Amino acid sequence: MPAQKRCLAILEDGTLNKSVSFSKEERTQLGLRGLLPYSVESQETQVERVMAGIRRKGYDIERYILLSSLQERDERLFYKVAIDHIEEIMPLIYTPTVGQASKEFSHIFRSPKGFYITPEDKGEIATILGNWPEDDIRIIVITDGQRILGLGDLGANGMGIPIGKLALYTACAGIPPHQALPVMLDVGTNNEELLNDPLYLGYPKRRLEGQAYFDLIEEFVQAVQKKYPRALIQFEDFLTPNAYSLLNTYKDRVLSFNDDIQGTAAVALAGVYASSRITGRSFSDSKVMFLGAGSAATGIADLMVAAFIDEGLSPEEARKRLWFVDSEGLVVGSRTDLKPHNLPYAHEVPHRHFIEAIDTIQPHILIGATGAPGTFTKEVIEHITAINEHPVIFALSNPTSKAECTAEQAYQWSKGKAIFSSGSPFDKVSYNGKEFRPGQGNNAYIFPGLGLGAIMANTTTIPDDLFLVAARTLAKLVTEENIQEGALYPRLTEIRRLSLDISVAVAEKAYELGLARDEKPTDLKKYIEDRIYHPNY
Repeated sequence: MPAQKRCLAILEDGTLNKSVSFSKEERTQLGLRGLLPYSVESQETQVERVMAGIRRKGYDIERYILLSSLQERDERLFYKVAIDHIEEIMPLIYTPTVGQASKEFSHIFRSPKGFYITPEDKGEIATILGNWPEDDIRIIVITDGQRILGLGDLGANGMGIPIGKLALYTACAGIPPHQALPVMLDVGTNNEELLNDPLYLGYPKRRLEGQAYFDLIEEFVQAVQKKYPRALIQFEDFLTPNAYSLLNTYKDRVLSFNDDIQGTAAVALAGVYASSRITGRSFSDSKVMFLGAGSAATGIADLMVAAFIDEGLSPEEARKRLWFVDSEGLVVGSRTDLKPHNLPYAHEVPHRHFIEAIDTIQPHILIGATGAPGTFTKEVIEHITAINEHPVIFALSNPTSKAECTAEQAYQWSKGKAIFSSGSPFDKVSYNGKEFRPGQGNNAYIFPGLGLGAIMANTTTIPDDLFLVAARTLAKLVTEENIQEGALYPRLTEIRRLSLDISVAVAEKAYELGLARDEKPTDLKKYIEDRIYHPNY
């Protein structure tokens, strides 16, 4: 390659480029003189320019595209922007904007990011995995695009989710971006709109199902064990039956977890723990009702059972604290339409519809994980408020357009009594002279720190004990100021510090349980801190 081409390649390599922040000396040494404007700027000035550009855009999807291009062009500047302005940037690179970005992924595609596997790759996954340019992969996020957020089957367009999740692993916990691998298991789509879209980039056939589907995943998992033996595999946005099947297949075999089931569970449990500081009711005395009985809701319940047992309840007593309502009403033993993951929570009581169930069961905590917007109606909020001085209400469905109710609705309909949290962000709400800052029960509070701790200790698996310690650590990090604002979670501006604390607690527990394959460092926190990625030039 001619020298001039090599010099230009530096500016085109997102991992090396720092644009107008190259010093005069560097420009001379690297052959960049004349290729850049005269001014030498600090990275902070470049951050200001990027933020000004973002704020000039009229739509969030335009901001997403701008940030995606920045990530390709100047990786360190992208992460500097994300870290320094996390409250403003996270909703753009993940929920809620990633939902729209995933729907439009094939239409806004600029350059490839991540690794794609199709049924045509069967028998050759290990071979083609060798095409990935990095050898030291520590974290993999994989989806098959069948249940993206609350948006349904988006096929290969779902690649936006692994890309976004891994950006949060770096921004929120400092896992080096070159150690992250986004994977799309592109086994087709049953979405007719996508199949008829000439711009759709995915495998243009109906979904692979049955044993052939699971065989393809098994081949991938085995290929990862050989090529990247220290990598953690995070399963993301799989259809509920497949999500549970994969979780049960791999949770005790390889370093893996399902964020929709287990990550959501840990962040919700942390919020419930924190809510007791407002309600004055201990966790072990709480009754929880779920609207929605899919993987997210039952995942939360499964972890709560472990938490109740840890506090001295029997498994039977623990499950009696947890109640489910789905589209057919209360989940009870007399129903014949229940999925296997619902059966442990099918209580032997008369069938009731949602409002009747609230009045009969009288729960203290209401958790929505439906993907159906507006299902926490004024009547629902009024009924649970009539039972509780401070009803705890979680509207967890993503993106924001799918939330069971808005923050403003929860506070107004409860007359300011609700303790509200959501899956996507809501602005502050003023009611009757008081300002509430609704906490966002974002999985980003859990999975980056959990993943960091697991890979730093080189753990074999991630049992419930590690999710419990992550949830308890997060709950302890909620400050009195947060509580006074009505927030069950710390501010996102603290997320790097929170993730570090969670990673240390998770790694400590892994060593205690004998799950760690690496020798424990003398100073575990310093060991992790020294390996955290910082995007400064």
